[in-house]
Amino acid sequence: MERNQTNQYIFTIIIPIYNEAESIRRLEEKLQNFLPHSLYPACVLFVNDGSTDGSREKIHTICERNPHFFYLDMKKNGGLSAALKAGFDYCFSEFVGYMDADMQTDADDFNLLLPHLAEYELVTGIRANRKDSFFKNLQSKIANGYRRMMTGDGVSDTGCPLKVLHTGCAKRVPMFNGMHRFLPALILLQNGRIQQIPVRHYPRIAGKSKYHLWNRLTGPFIDCFAYRWMKKRYINYQISGTNLD
Repeated sequence: MERNQTNQYIFTIIIPIYNEAESIRRLEEKLQNFLPHSLYPACVLFVNDGSTDGSREKIHTICERNPHFFYLDMKKNGGLSAALKAGFDYCFSEFVGYMDADMQTDADDFNLLLPHLAEYELVTGIRANRKDSFFKNLQSKIANGYRRMMTGDGVSDTGCPLKVLHTGCAKRVPMFNGMHRFLPALILLQNGRIQQIPVRHYPRIAGKSKYHLWNRLTGPFIDCFAYRWMKKRYINYQISGTNLD
């Protein structure tokens, strides 16, 4: 794949979007404020995951007026993992991160994660003082506990939508639907190192959550077995020399 403008930056922020038209203007303002203060020269890559609510048009508009904003349009809705894979595939900065468009996490907190990339391949946020409902928090706690037991990744909040990692590692992650929940475990398959850092969390004030009891518990339950199967068969190689250069 040919390189693109993201290789002019050190850090790319991927933002998957599916029907988040109500949040996009506030998201633009937040990112405009963050980029000048990012620890590394940074750009934004919106991945429109087949939105049908006008998000696509709004994304195009804000990218026209912001020189450090870029977009990808998926032909059809593929889900969060597919959107992340597209973002990773089209990212050529040294580091890549992502956050949700719902504004429940704060772009400013990337600066809490980025300094640790010198020692770790992936740095993930932990949502401190979560502002979700009791039932949603309970579902998340059960799912995280089960996933942690099955994968041994040691991550307390893998669902936190604020992560940064080395782009090379991101591109080597084996992708499948539901992959985003297992990203730390998949980095461990590469013998990568993981760090967890508390970040802020806010109530959702616009749009609707894309997750419910079925896809928060049942899907991850099945995916854990797929991960365990993959773990035994994962190919992790290193090249000692070549004359391709």
